[in-house]
Amino acid sequence: MNNLIHPPLPPMGGEGVETLMEIFGWVKDLSVWVMHWANTPYGGLALFVLAFCESSFFPIPPDVLLIGLCMANSPMSFWYALICSLGSTLGGMFGYGIGRIGGRPLLERWVRAERISLVQRYYQRWDVWAVAVAGLTPIPYKVFTISAGAFLLDFVRFVIASILSRSARFFLVAGLFYLYGPTINQFISRYFNILSILFIVLLLLGFWFIKVSSKRAMGDS
Repeated sequence: MNNLIHPPLPPMGGEGVETLMEIFGWVKDLSVWVMHWANTPYGGLALFVLAFCESSFFPIPPDVLLIGLCMANSPMSFWYALICSLGSTLGGMFGYGIGRIGGRPLLERWVRAERISLVQRYYQRWDVWAVAVAGLTPIPYKVFTISAGAFLLDFVRFVIASILSRSARFFLVAGLFYLYGPTINQFISRYFNILSILFIVLLLLGFWFIKVSSKRAMGDS
């Protein structure tokens, strides 16, 4: 479970690079598995389940499947964005509940101590808007949902921040496909391999940001 919430990023040496490539391959294979649901009759249901799970433990963002579904049926893009937003928000509420019930001891079993301290600093500085930033950017949202419950952030404000950030992110993607579907489809089809690599890099950078920031936070404390 710990590795699902934040895959371990190795130090950059000979073995570190090899391990990083293994992680890269693992993320790519998992992303391909997620994408294949766009070509099944269960794409909408799979999108909801993926968005729900990603908000508390699953490592692959639902944007992967959302994009695949929007490519296949761009007139339905906003419907898919709604499904994704609903699943992600409910998943965030579930993650909040896990943190609220288990408290900090449970959080410490899943997340490293320095990362807990980092997230706690973010909450002290920005309150629930830290959740909104994570919900809108590649920063792992799941780390903030569970910790929000553990740190007893106001639930209503947490939900509002989650709805605003997740909906803004997913509806932006849907809007682009709805307006420029054929053009975007051609672009993605032409540069699919490059875009896949960029996606995985962004995903790993999100975890790397948490790792580096947590080390700096521990050094400043």
